[in-house]
Amino acid sequence: MALLRKINRVLLVLLVLMVCLLLHSTFLRASTRPKLSDRWKSFGKAPQVPDADAVVPVIICSSEERMGASMATINSVKSNTDASVFFYIVTLRDAVKPTKQYIEKSKLKGIRYKIVEFNPMVLKGKVKPDSSRPDLLHPLNFVRYYLPLLDISHKRVIYLDDDVIVQANIRDLFNIKLKPGHAAAFASDCDLPSTHEMVRSIGMQTTYMGFLDYRKKAVRDLGIHPRDCSFNPGVFVADIDEWKKQKITKQLEKWMEENFRQNIYSSAMAGGVATPPMLIVFHDKFTTVDPMWHVRHLGWSPDARYSENYLQEARLLHWNGPFKPWSYPAVHLDLWEKWYVPDPSGKFSLERPESDS
Repeated sequence: MALLRKINRVLLVLLVLMVCLLLHSTFLRASTRPKLSDRWKSFGKAPQVPDADAVVPVIICSSEERMGASMATINSVKSNTDASVFFYIVTLRDAVKPTKQYIEKSKLKGIRYKIVEFNPMVLKGKVKPDSSRPDLLHPLNFVRYYLPLLDISHKRVIYLDDDVIVQANIRDLFNIKLKPGHAAAFASDCDLPSTHEMVRSIGMQTTYMGFLDYRKKAVRDLGIHPRDCSFNPGVFVADIDEWKKQKITKQLEKWMEENFRQNIYSSAMAGGVATPPMLIVFHDKFTTVDPMWHVRHLGWSPDARYSENYLQEARLLHWNGPFKPWSYPAVHLDLWEKWYVPDPSGKFSLERPESDS
């Protein structure tokens, strides 16, 4: 009996020692685990975990040749909101360092951001060379297809093109209620009655007829009426979980590959090859955004102008088209230039006519 009690005491001591060792090991792992900010240290400033639900995440691309454009967009967003905005700035490898320097050496150094490198190899065999507007074939134009594959940590995001200026509180756009089963919200091209005259005058298309080649059987088999209203995917709100659930990226890639094989759309026809797959995949499957949150076509003419009153009421302006506000000629330059942040390195500069004086 005495021997049994002695064995029990030894076992109890061993059990206590094991528990102590486990607690020590757990504490050690917790104290040495990399923090969120450590992992992003070289790329930006991470959002604080406690207010993650209150953050408005914005995805914007920053190409080396148009870096000043994306910085103007970022400046307009942060200057017109009281929300806690976190910017995911997507770029190619060569532009990672210049992008960080642009931010850290300018008035934007206080923003919270992460620079995300995009691998253009995912586009191999999916995008045809097109001489109509080669700028539209830039790999970053297709980032919007791959939102779930980006290194982001939010379940709902806003995507903005770099030729956009935000004039209102971005939180209002972010808080839009997506309908059940919808992975994204866009502004319909038929929801801008104030701009219809402008659209007609510059020959912009607002229906699927202007984006898809209905002579092709693959297009006709979709069952989409050619006069159905199109939308512009340069501004949208996305639900990442729903995007994954519906395999949106796979669907978009399918239509890219289909076009590679039989040319069912082209940049000459559609003003860009990134839009048609979005139109196909999201047809009748998106929530509509208030049209004042996407007043567009400002870049389709060097002289066709909107009324100043109308533009002052707009919450977001989009210079989609070939006439960009950092170049010349272009319209409504003052509304873009007020948000322009000069490049500390001097590499990006505005194109402006020489003064007569």
